[in-house]
Parts: sequence; structure tokens; C-alpha cells
Amino acid sequence: MGVAPTMTSETKPILDIANLSVSVRGEDGEREVVSDLSLTLARGETLCIAGESGSGKSMTALAIMQLLPQPAARISSGKIHLGDTDLADLDERRMRRIRGDRIAMIFQEPMTSLNPVLSIGRQLTESIEAHTSLSQNDARQRAIEALKAVRISEAESRLNQFPHELSGGMRQRVMIAMALALEPDVLIADEPTTALDVTVQGEVLELLRDLQRQHGTSVILITHDMGVVAEMANRVIIMRHGRMVEEGKTSDIFGRPQADYTRELLAAVPRIGSGVGRQKSRDVEMATPVNVAEVKDLHVRFDLHGGFFGRVNRRVHAVEGVSFSIAPNETLALVGESGCGKSTTAKALAGLVPYSGDIAIGGRNLSGLARDERKAVRRDVQMIFQDPYASLDPRMRVGDLVAEPLVIHGIASKEERHARVAALFERVGLSADQMELYPHEFSGGQRQRVCIARALALRPKLIIADESVSALDVSVQARVLDLLKELQREFGVAYLFISHDMAVVENISDRVAVMYLGQVVEMGTRDQVFSNPRHPYTRRLIEAVPVPDPDKRRSRFARLDQEIPSATRKIGEAPLKLALRDVGDGHLVAAES
Repeated sequence: MGVAPTMTSETKPILDIANLSVSVRGEDGEREVVSDLSLTLARGETLCIAGESGSGKSMTALAIMQLLPQPAARISSGKIHLGDTDLADLDERRMRRIRGDRIAMIFQEPMTSLNPVLSIGRQLTESIEAHTSLSQNDARQRAIEALKAVRISEAESRLNQFPHELSGGMRQRVMIAMALALEPDVLIADEPTTALDVTVQGEVLELLRDLQRQHGTSVILITHDMGVVAEMANRVIIMRHGRMVEEGKTSDIFGRPQADYTRELLAAVPRIGSGVGRQKSRDVEMATPVNVAEVKDLHVRFDLHGGFFGRVNRRVHAVEGVSFSIAPNETLALVGESGCGKSTTAKALAGLVPYSGDIAIGGRNLSGLARDERKAVRRDVQMIFQDPYASLDPRMRVGDLVAEPLVIHGIASKEERHARVAALFERVGLSADQMELYPHEFSGGQRQRVCIARALALRPKLIIADESVSALDVSVQARVLDLLKELQREFGVAYLFISHDMAVVENISDRVAVMYLGQVVEMGTRDQVFSNPRHPYTRRLIEAVPVPDPDKRRSRFARLDQEIPSATRKIGEAPLKLALRDVGDGHLVAAES
């Protein structure tokens, strides 16, 4: 996007923040979550505020928008000038006139930001009508134009839809359309792509670039993704514990970082290419002739009811004919975008959804087992979920949570269980003293370590890690990935690692299976898939990954030619069938048949 606009005495910044501090009230009194922050934003500039959870990024954004949760949080000192107006001095009535009109915000999770009971059209037009004198029909037309500007197909018909009827990427485009409908001077985007698949993320970032070029909007982009920072920012501010630790041009921050924390943050970023060709520290083929898991011709379909009598009239073909094996001590990564069938495949393997086909664990086919036998085999398969907080019962101490699988399977005495759990806590980087704490008393990374300890409690042969690091900050993510590798070397456990982050996948996997519309379109070793991707969808996934190097900034992001088709079919309608062929050395690539 070019170099940051040069600031002169004649060109005042559009936004000027001086000595901003934000305080939060707690049981022990007030504490500062943003301390003495000063920054400027030039017209047409993109300023990225980067840092990990708890650094004060989002609290800064909420302070600018005067959306701090009161009375728990307040601006304790400082000035926030939007042009000549000090936002910190405005009451709610006057601030409401500025919000949306002169300064707007895009939030991280569009589903929680959009009203589920109002149509897309109503939510778009209400802000237009509030800030302009346009008639209802003219406001509707403005809303249609805004949806077209963010490249939403069939914009007019979308006005009558509700948020749940749109995909995640479409909902985020609606949020951008709402923010830009009134052409504000400043747009604050708070982690706008964190919850999105990599190709949709590229679409949204390219969209922000286009709209900024067209309207000259100044952008504050808040993120912990340093790849996004390198692709988008003119200038960067690095925050930690509520304070600015470094500020400068993007090229300087990445090329000549001054602060130790900035260097640590950049060093933890996974990069495409860093894992290809590395020497394996283990031999997965020679461990044993029996695979940990064998999946053959797996199908998972969900019926949808409709019509006056609620009959089954459609069916979601979530997984269609998937086959793979996992050897002891091996990591097989399942990758693809939301809705491709990754998590459904994992749930079938864990016995959490009905399926057809064959699944064998340790050579034993689950379909032919009695209930007690199936329970015994299930000890060999454990899961680590994406959100550790949602995975842990908030009313139980974490030591009891880790011991719970042992209790369910009647393993060991109470004293032996306590000793085993204590050893697991030490092994995953926690202390035995922390066994008495509750989940809310841990950070996100620590909670995920508790989940890993619980998954290891039964000494399984296979652990399914379903987006297990996607919700973590980059440095915490790196530490958890290192821990998973160490545990694999120590215990010989196999992993089915599910992710849409191709850089992370390349860092941890031995083999990779790429899924699209419920089917595997490419499968091979890590080096085969990343060094020589043969399927167009695989190439698109890899090309869409933001590169954490401003010298390699792309002028355009790869775009989807069209929306990914639906996996839903009418009853009797045949699904798309893809046949895998070997292109050499076990590298499988799909061709339509």
C-alpha cells in the first residue's frame, strides 16, 4: 500500500491520541490496562497495533470509540482528537452522531456483532437513516451499493436475509459494508480476519485495500497476526501489558526491531517454507506394522427437514468417501476451509457422530465391537478442542478435570491418580500446586496445556487436535506446538492435527490431507504438498497465507473465482465425486470423475 503519508505542519493527523490511560475496576481497586499511550494517524494511512492478548489493543480501540464497558472501565487520563474534536470530552448523545459517520469499527466476530433477529437490510439502513436525511428508499439503495462495494453477490436479495443465513466471510463483508456505508474518515478494524479461513482472510484484506484506495479512509488495524501486519501496515505499534514498546515504519519493525519483545514476537511467527525439507527426528514407518488408525470410505451425512410436514428433503454430504491411515508417532494434518469436513471427520473417528464406512483403531474395526469393547478402544483416542475454556467445566478444579478420564475408566487408586495427574502437570509445563485452581484462573495457553494433560491421562495412541492452537497468540502457539512435538517424541503418540493455518500445518505435520467439500483432493508428505502442490485448491490455500515480510508484500491477494459450492444436496441428487490418483511416491491428487 505504499509508504506512510509524510506528516507536515500543514497536514494535521486525522486522529491524535495523547497520553491515553484506561483503567479497569476490580476487587482490588483500579488498575491500568492502557498506560500513557500516544499515537497519530495520518489521512489515508494504515496503522497496525499489534501485540498479544491483554496488551491493550482492543481497549484502546474501545476507548477511541467511547464504547468502554462502564462503570467497570473508564478513560482515566489523556486526549483523543478526531480532527479538532476531543472524543474523550463528548457525552453519549454527541458521540453517537460521530460514531458510524466520522469514525467506524469492524469487530472480530461478526456473528456476535450483528443482531440475529434483524435482517441484513434493516441493520444497514438504520445507521444510514440515523446519520443522513435520506428517505427509506434512498437508504435502501445506499445499502445495496454498500453490499456491492464489498463484492457480495445478489446484493438486493441479501437485504432480506438474516445473519445466520450467511457464511462467516459474508457476514464479515456485511460488517465492512455497514462500517463504510457512510464513508467515515477513520475505520478501526479489530482482528477482522482472525476467525476467517485463509482465502477468505485474503479476500477481506484485499477488500479493505480497495476501499481505502477509493475513499482515502484512514485505518487502524488491530491484530496479533504479524503476517497481516507485514501485508497491510504503513506503520506499526507494538503493545505489551498496556504500554507501547516500539513504534515505527513496517520495514523497520520487521527488519530492525529494537525491543526484545518485538524480536520474540517475530521469531515465534510460523513461516511457510521453514518446515519443508527438515530432517525428521523420528521414523514413523518402522515403529510397528499396525497403524494406529485406518479410515476407509468414510461417509457422514446429515438430514435436513423442510416443507409443511417437516419431511427430509435435503441432505448435507459432510464427508464423502474419505480414506487415510495414521502410523504410530506420525502427525497427519487435515487442512481446508470451514465446512470442508475436517472436524466432522475427526468426530467420526472419535465416535461422536454416526457414519458409514470403516474405522479401525489399533487394528480393531469399531463397527464390529460390543459397547464395552468400544469403550476400551476409545481410551486410545482422545481430543484437544479449539477453545480450551469451553472444554473445561468451570465448576471443577483442573486437577479433577485431568483425573476424570481415569475415574471414568476405573484406572488406578485415588492416590495413584493424584500422582499421575501431578506428573502430567509437570510434564506439560504446569506445576502440581496448580491442580487446585479453577479454569478461569489460567491464561488461554495454560488452559490449553491442561487440555493436553487431560488428553494424555489415558496414555492414548492417537490424539485428535482440532484447531487446538488457532485461538492462541503467536508466541503461546509456538510454545504449545513445541510441547506437542516433545510429547510425541516422549510417548510415541500419533496426532490427527486439524487446522486451516497452512504455516502451522507445515511446521508440525509429517503428512498432509487437503479436504474440499467433504472429500480429500490431495494427500502426501509435508514436502510433497508444500513444495509441489498439484491440486489448484491446495495451491490457492498456500498462496493465500500472509507473508510476515514487508519486502514480499503482494500487490494483490489471490481471490476466489466464485463462492465455494454447498455440500447440501436434494434427496436423490448425486454428490460431486472425486477420484484420487497417484502422481508419484504416494502423492495423491484428485481428478473429477
